[in-house]
Amino acid sequence: MVTQTVESGAAGHGAEPRGKRTEAGEATYLIAIAEALWEEMERDERVFLLGEDIGAYGGAFKVTEGFIDRFGPERVMDTPIAEETIVGLAIGSAMEGFRPVAEFQYADFMSSGFDEITTVLARYHYRSGVPLPVVLRGPSGGGVRASSFHSINPEPWFAHAGGIKVICPAFPSDAKGLLKSAIRDDNPCMFLEHKWIYRRIKEVVPEDPDFLVPIGRAEVRRIGTDVTIVTYGAMVHRALDAAADLAQKGVSVEVVDLRTIHPMDTEAVLESVAKTSRALVVYESYRFLGVGAEVAAVIAEEAFEHLDAPVMRLAPPNVPVPFSPALEDAFLPDVADIEEAVQKLSAW
Repeated sequence: MVTQTVESGAAGHGAEPRGKRTEAGEATYLIAIAEALWEEMERDERVFLLGEDIGAYGGAFKVTEGFIDRFGPERVMDTPIAEETIVGLAIGSAMEGFRPVAEFQYADFMSSGFDEITTVLARYHYRSGVPLPVVLRGPSGGGVRASSFHSINPEPWFAHAGGIKVICPAFPSDAKGLLKSAIRDDNPCMFLEHKWIYRRIKEVVPEDPDFLVPIGRAEVRRIGTDVTIVTYGAMVHRALDAAADLAQKGVSVEVVDLRTIHPMDTEAVLESVAKTSRALVVYESYRFLGVGAEVAAVIAEEAFEHLDAPVMRLAPPNVPVPFSPALEDAFLPDVADIEEAVQKLSAW
């Protein structure tokens, strides 16, 4: 392991992501991600960043603001608007022993590098035995009025590719710990950051530079006995809101946050369903062939004897994400939709 200790430079402590926490020590989801990147770059000189406008501009969402002052343009590299080039550079540098973290301005644009991601990144280790410690970061998801070109949830595409770990955290601590784990992993990882969560969700995040969250393990966010909700990303927060409302109506809901899409923690899902006997899968990727379809199939195959009702799915239809606020609200599952689905399952 090559490490590097960086003395305080011109940027100073105030430019460090930890300096952007609240007075109570809370970090937003966005700041937690920035902390993970900063700490791993200080820890290991092989880690470098590349992407569009991530240097002087600080990235489309300002995740890397101040990084170029601390680490310089050789480790915070602005790239052309050419996603296949970004992925190709990341792959080539990883082959040479570096640990690149590539940022896409929006996860939607990962499709422009689809061939490089699915044909090379996902398969090269299997072909050659050479590790590819590449992390691809991308802001994903809807609910922020960003229209069909900036609101997609691409995780099913890349989970299906094989050879890529796909991570979708819902909380700042998980975002930090999972990103650090991804950077240290010798396998390709796709790290999808839901835009709706970026500045809305805050919590006290561990400051230990070796704080890690294991990839591939789900987390039970709320314990319940009547119905299991399996979800991830921004839908975790809607599920928790629905569960709190339903508790006032006498329905006890357990919420399982997948955190990682591939590999998926099916054991945690099955353990919860065995307890509640009812399952609702809530997800923001398209309903048809979405992540929830896989979760529902696993439950049907491996927990059938525990079920007292059919497995239900709640997800958007397979149409482009609408720009109109009213239409986008109708498109995305909301708290009322989740409550209605849970009550239907409870009455089965």
